[in-house]
Amino acid sequence: MCFWPILEIRLDQLHKAGKILELLLRQSKKMSAPPSGRGQHSWTIDEEHTREIIKRGLELGVNFYDTAIAYQSGTSEQYVGRALRDFAKREDVVVATKFLPRTQEEIENGVSGQQHIENMINTSLKNLGMDYVDLYIYHMWDWQTPIEDILDGLNRIVKAGKARYIGISNCFAWQIAKANAVAEKEGFPKFVSIQGHYNLIFREEEREMVPYCNEENIALTPYSALASGRLSRRPGEGGTKRAKEDTYAKFKYDATAAQDNVIISRVAELSEKHGVTMTEVSLAWLLTKVTAPVVGATKLHHIEGAVKALDLSLTPEEILYLEEPYVPHPLAGVMAQNKPAAATKKHVWSTGDQKIAK
Repeated sequence: MCFWPILEIRLDQLHKAGKILELLLRQSKKMSAPPSGRGQHSWTIDEEHTREIIKRGLELGVNFYDTAIAYQSGTSEQYVGRALRDFAKREDVVVATKFLPRTQEEIENGVSGQQHIENMINTSLKNLGMDYVDLYIYHMWDWQTPIEDILDGLNRIVKAGKARYIGISNCFAWQIAKANAVAEKEGFPKFVSIQGHYNLIFREEEREMVPYCNEENIALTPYSALASGRLSRRPGEGGTKRAKEDTYAKFKYDATAAQDNVIISRVAELSEKHGVTMTEVSLAWLLTKVTAPVVGATKLHHIEGAVKALDLSLTPEEILYLEEPYVPHPLAGVMAQNKPAAATKKHVWSTGDQKIAK
């Protein structure tokens, strides 16, 4: 298999580049402190194991790494940054991170959208130990900040060389369409990628977002590629720390478990047929739809299995077999929570206890 030098390809044209290995990792710090300490998740891993997985990923050709200022109070950015500095040349990897909407405190203190973005990118670059990121992602829609201010702020950091391209996450098709129309009018950079919630058991992005992005040549880099592990094991199987402790994943998936299990059982059936893991089947399906799925890994075999998915080709009949049982799902996760009416309320995602640059 050939791994292409990703930086030679415009980020808004990645899906034309063929089999580029762009499996993204989100590594964080294992919480040894109480839940109010270094992050909201108790199932993530420590720096030592993060480094092992990133090093193995690099050996296998993984060159695209995704993180966010909101992950585990900034320690995700710190761990990823240190590992990449030690194990890779900066020009050989693509690094993406994300910023959050303004907080109520910032709004009350008169911090503009532009200044907020400047503070966010400066903090992230310090965490990463880098001068720039390749892709800077608007983590979720900020209902209290005009999109013109967001785009102006992003334009400023692109011009300053702190970000090469910009992307967006957790939005509706009308929102990215509006944002890119404003960007074109004002001469600002456009969003070149969308990181939405998309996998074999949650396909609501196919209604409007996927067709829009295909039409506009926007890269799809979805998160929750394996539905928090549900697409990697048979229905009813648990045994992992995340399966037991990830309450947010339960919020996203437990309500539709009965209908989803029909699809998951078909994934298991095809994995036996091909003599591969369920991870490989699930990702092989997703790779027929998107530019680069975001694949989380907490063990070495997770990243190794994800890479193997690139070698599995599903037939049109098998793809249809996996897709046929799907039924419409209600919005889940961030898209269900981040509504105008909830804009002033405390959100599940935050920068935690880290000190944000001013």
